[in-house]
Amino acid sequence: MLDDKSILITGATGSFGRQFIRTILKRYKPRRILVFSRDELKQFEMQSEFRDPGMRFFLGDVRDEARLHLAMKQVDIVIHAAALKQVPAAEYNPMECIKTNILGGQNVINAALANGVSRVIALSTDKAASPGNLYGATKLASDKLFVAANNMAGTTGTRFSVVRYGNVVGSRGSVVPFFRELLRGGAKELPITDPRMTRFWITLQQGVDFVLTNLARMHGGEIFVPKIPSARIVDLAEAIAPGLTLHEIGIRPGEKLHELMVTRDDARLTIEFNDHYVIQPSITFHTHPDFRVNGRGENGRLIENEFEYSSGDNPWFLTVPEIRSLIEPTL
Repeated sequence: MLDDKSILITGATGSFGRQFIRTILKRYKPRRILVFSRDELKQFEMQSEFRDPGMRFFLGDVRDEARLHLAMKQVDIVIHAAALKQVPAAEYNPMECIKTNILGGQNVINAALANGVSRVIALSTDKAASPGNLYGATKLASDKLFVAANNMAGTTGTRFSVVRYGNVVGSRGSVVPFFRELLRGGAKELPITDPRMTRFWITLQQGVDFVLTNLARMHGGEIFVPKIPSARIVDLAEAIAPGLTLHEIGIRPGEKLHELMVTRDDARLTIEFNDHYVIQPSITFHTHPDFRVNGRGENGRLIENEFEYSSGDNPWFLTVPEIRSLIEPTL
């Protein structure tokens, strides 16, 4: 699927981008892999790890449309992973989050259309479904932009889809490395926001595999949602530090008790497949694809109108031993 293709990843120096590149170099023979990010130090470090002759490194920001246009010349596939993601930081610096996540997303779309990119997948988040914080609101707006971009593309062949999933185990800024640093510093208790809190959990490799699979599945305009487990924050703390005292500090600005990935309002548009859901676009495309049959020939079915996919009532919850086995590679 990716053999002899040129692939650009925005925000490629982050956790996802690095694992995505490791994976495609192991499984495929791409012609070029373009790392697009604004972090020169991490790019320097990546050049030491990735020595494939097809690697290219572009310093740039998704806020800079002209730089994106240049970087996407003769690119076949774009994975848009660049974003400002910290919920409290977005609450205190809303316009900065808007510039990167919304305006930057539109810049990616414009550059992809101008260069005739074949397929674009934008990474989203469970926080974009019924958002309760600015970060989620910007990602919802971004999702809408990438879905609507398929109408902008017309018959040119450029197709845009979105992948939405939950917390990534061990990713930068997540709770697992945060707890780990506290324990290394000799902490005698762990701070938790609320003992009732739940989150969807996915490993980094599972996230990468889901994106790769959906490159083959996509018609353009879908939001792909994986079926993944939930975990309780108290169980996560127990898995990392058994028996340690927990100190409740309260929910941070913009946080929710439980996360959603499919809302009741989206249920009428949602198709269930064996291991994932697809939220169809609410607008009509000129191509009229049948989203019940994806690009891999897999068949789905429309779900009930009252359906909701929430981390709080997910039928699949991880036990403490399962969480421990999941996070061990990150500890």
